[in-house]
Amino acid sequence: MKSIAKVTGAATVLLLSGCSGAFSTLDPAGPAAGSVLPLTLAMIIVALAVFVGLIVLCVFAVRRNSKDISDAEVQRLQNRWIIAGGIALPTVAITTLLAFGIPIGHSLLPLPFQEGEVMRVDVKARQWFWRVSYPERKIELTDEIHIPVNTPVDFHITSEDVIHSFWAPRLGGKIDAIPGRTNVVRLEADEVGEYRGLCTEYCGQGHTAMQFKVIAHSAEDFEEWLLQQEDSDKND
Repeated sequence: MKSIAKVTGAATVLLLSGCSGAFSTLDPAGPAAGSVLPLTLAMIIVALAVFVGLIVLCVFAVRRNSKDISDAEVQRLQNRWIIAGGIALPTVAITTLLAFGIPIGHSLLPLPFQEGEVMRVDVKARQWFWRVSYPERKIELTDEIHIPVNTPVDFHITSEDVIHSFWAPRLGGKIDAIPGRTNVVRLEADEVGEYRGLCTEYCGQGHTAMQFKVIAHSAEDFEEWLLQQEDSDKND
């Protein structure tokens, strides 16, 4: 029993170690990632419940003595399982998932604001780095993005060569960078800090090193950073 307890404890610690970190989706730092987390956890819990239920049913079926059951009863049980497990359960599961998933997905869309405009950052992927530009300020960076905290930012994502995928796990969902097409994802940081991002679509030999960082500043610090960048461009 002690050995089982030790193994269980070690496994628990190992699993919980993945709940935080630079690339953890279980440690959201923005409204987009925060809205997706409850749905993700609910899907994991339901999947585990279904898995455990199937194991229990398999054990019950193996141990049950079917010699005393008539053919008619067997057919009746079979029909019940087909209706309940093959029709009712998937229908309820999919309907519930859509009922929660569609509003969450709608909230993540880069819809126009009723007043004002959303800040824009252009990101162009290329083997094996990210070229970042601020079209309104004529600022260009590589593998580094600066944004103000508590401010929605629309990232316009495209690619110069092959398909890549832009993802900052703690800020929101990922989106593909496709040559000849521009996809838009809206992200926002809740707190000042540095957030890691990476390419999640295999794009060649340097794929694993194709990472970037998002630095969220306070509103005042972000304006100061913009001025510093513009001054450095003038000096250059």
